[in-house]
Amino acid sequence: MVRSLWTAATGMIAQQNNVDTIANNLANVNTTGYKTETNEFKSLLYQTIQTKTTTANGEQKPIGAQVGLGVRNAAITSQFSQGAFLASESNFAFAIGGGGFFGIRGEDGKTYYTRNGNFNVSMGVDGLTLTDMNGHPVLDTEGEPIVLGSTEDIVAGNVTVDASGNLLYPDENNNPQPMGMQIGLWQFQNPAGLNKEGDTLYSVTAASGEPINEADNDNVTPSVVRQGYLEGSNVQVADEMVNLIVAQRAYELNSKAITTTDEMMQLANQLKR
Repeated sequence: MVRSLWTAATGMIAQQNNVDTIANNLANVNTTGYKTETNEFKSLLYQTIQTKTTTANGEQKPIGAQVGLGVRNAAITSQFSQGAFLASESNFAFAIGGGGFFGIRGEDGKTYYTRNGNFNVSMGVDGLTLTDMNGHPVLDTEGEPIVLGSTEDIVAGNVTVDASGNLLYPDENNNPQPMGMQIGLWQFQNPAGLNKEGDTLYSVTAASGEPINEADNDNVTPSVVRQGYLEGSNVQVADEMVNLIVAQRAYELNSKAITTTDEMMQLANQLKR
């Protein structure tokens, strides 16, 4: 097979994946806590046509001749830059300022992590439980579900949260007092290594490293919790549109390379007639 056909085909496949990633970013431009993704590329193997010492008369050459065999997708990296804080009317809307993640207890009993702080309260077996919008319990600093109390003792709308994630409830003088519960926040050495599970949830991998509990570790910069706000996605629409145009042009150029190669092969075949 002619090298240019295969090389251009790998370019078209890579750029299609690039367009898919950009389209996913644009689709999630209004998704709370979403982090934009970037396609990373790497070149494929090179074929050596002529070594540095290969000449007609055996003389030394400073540079050899190698031709590349295409491109492939190396990784799709999530960019965990801070998203804008968007005001919310919900009393259980929380935005994280910093590198922390909320902990969520999944249906399978495993812990997942998210930047989406659009929470609510659900009636659990033990009383009012802080959950995400899918009903999964939000975890405290001990990794346990946050149970506010019974409906007879607690009015959910009166619960407030300070910047450290401590839950407060007003006393008889309407002064907020600690409830002895704190929303758990975790950080990672390499957040880009987290595995995406959907619903803006992430799971731990060997690449991300083990979660670092901010409440137990003084070596990390503590995050700040803002009640009444949600963290919007960090997708920059203008940048994504530019990237989309570049990816489209690259796809067209690779397609043109295949067409040109085909025409050259037809000319070569005609020379034999």
